[in-house]
Amino acid sequence: MDIAALCDRIDRLDRDIHAFVGEADRRGRLAKEAAANAARWSGERPPLYGAAVGVKDIIRADGTKTRGGSALPAEVFDGPQAVVVDRLRAAGALVAGKTVTAEFAVLAPGKTRNPHNLAHTPGGSSSGSAAAVAAGMVPYAVGTQTVGSVIRPAAFCGVVGFKPTFGRIPVDGVIPNAASFDTLGVFARDVAGVDLLAAAVCDGWEPGAWGTPVLGVPEGPYLGHAEPASLAAYERHAGLLRDAGYDVRRVPALTDFEDMRRDLLLVNRYELVRSHADWFPRYGDLYRPETVGAIREGQRITADEYAAAQQRRAATRRRLLDVMDSAGVDVWIAPPAPGPAPRGLATTGNSVMCLPWSDTGLPALTVPAGFAEGGLPLGLQAVAGPGRDEALVAWAYGLATAVA
Repeated sequence: MDIAALCDRIDRLDRDIHAFVGEADRRGRLAKEAAANAARWSGERPPLYGAAVGVKDIIRADGTKTRGGSALPAEVFDGPQAVVVDRLRAAGALVAGKTVTAEFAVLAPGKTRNPHNLAHTPGGSSSGSAAAVAAGMVPYAVGTQTVGSVIRPAAFCGVVGFKPTFGRIPVDGVIPNAASFDTLGVFARDVAGVDLLAAAVCDGWEPGAWGTPVLGVPEGPYLGHAEPASLAAYERHAGLLRDAGYDVRRVPALTDFEDMRRDLLLVNRYELVRSHADWFPRYGDLYRPETVGAIREGQRITADEYAAAQQRRAATRRRLLDVMDSAGVDVWIAPPAPGPAPRGLATTGNSVMCLPWSDTGLPALTVPAGFAEGGLPLGLQAVAGPGRDEALVAWAYGLATAVA
């Protein structure tokens, strides 16, 4: 790894894109990391040796400060390095730096811009991670998804994003948002990159041969949240997949989508309050208004309301998996967002198309799928059954080729 070239590239491109959190001596830190790697692996090298990885600024990484995209003192978040970073470094990777996040991975956006059009959002909350990969600053990045924070920015920026099954990557060392949903995920330029990263950071990764999946179109109120142009593109993608030989089945599903949406928000906000129970009373005046509003919403939710919503969520998940099983569907295909990246930086876009898959903890992946009018990227989201992460990534090679 040419550390000078890497840092020169980040310095040059990030003047406009703002994907990385500023760092006083990135070059010096990376030079030391690279030297330590070279000393550690003088012979056979691990799979990510020398690879530069951006790490979302809610994930602790030794040698860097963690601020959660906030104005709070960095020492508030001190603690052991995140397990996911342990695994990346054990595989030989270098932490290129912290990538910009929405404040605490909630709603208040960072300053990152979309590399395809600087006037548009890159998505969020893992905005810097997606943009850094899309701009070619680094080949890989790590983010988190609570509702749509990996899949949506990956689609907006035209890269591959993968959110594994809930719990497949330990979240130790990550600033929490909502414990029932928070999931670590990865970004790469192509499916092969995601495959390499997933093998390094997921528990018990076991590649295999999986055959050709049956694809499902979840017909019903969920798809009605996609913009007309995006929905038309999605139908074209489904047609391309049929032409490529896939069995694409239209299956009534997610008929309870609005109830699912309500319960996810309720659980999310209630758990956000618990995540910030220590920090918010002490530093609430430093929080941005969007985060304060979300916490205030959560404070109005009772324990009984939360428990009832969790029970309904469990029943909703069972119904969705029953539909998937009875219809013989291996992979749901769906738009990753209502449309391409919206203009402006005031929000990170709408996560509604990711919501059911995050609510149910299923593994999801998005691949680039052409461009919208105006040149912004589109993606295709693919969602498999619980624990079928290896199969989903393996199947993604063919899906990506069909819709590229």
